[in-house]
Amino acid sequence: MDSGAIRRRLAVGLAVLTTSALLAVAAPTTAQAADPTRCEGRKVKTYSFSTGTLYVYKKRGHVCAIVRPERPGRRQTMKVSVQAYRANRVADEGQYTLRAGPVTVHAGQRCVWVTGRVGSGSVSRGWILC
Repeated sequence: MDSGAIRRRLAVGLAVLTTSALLAVAAPTTAQAADPTRCEGRKVKTYSFSTGTLYVYKKRGHVCAIVRPERPGRRQTMKVSVQAYRANRVADEGQYTLRAGPVTVHAGQRCVWVTGRVGSGSVSRGWILC
């Protein structure tokens, strides 16, 4: 083999090795992207009520809430809201089949007020996670 062919093979081998190394490094980052259908963090509170359940999560000063119906599958009115003390309320309300939310606020060390509603049943818990 001449030196030009050897250089080309080395260049192709180096390119394949570099590409595979970049994919190995980049793959975990894309696989761990935030899922918009659930809250991140640890579950800190669960409130059951007659027509559903309100789940509250916390991570690095952020509080997130989701409400799920007791009987998912049919379209029904659902609402979930979170309000940090002395801040505006953030809510998600509409006709859903599986869940309302996630709704996230930055609470830091402040208390939060969470509410959830599915159909005619609701729950409201105030100034928790202080």
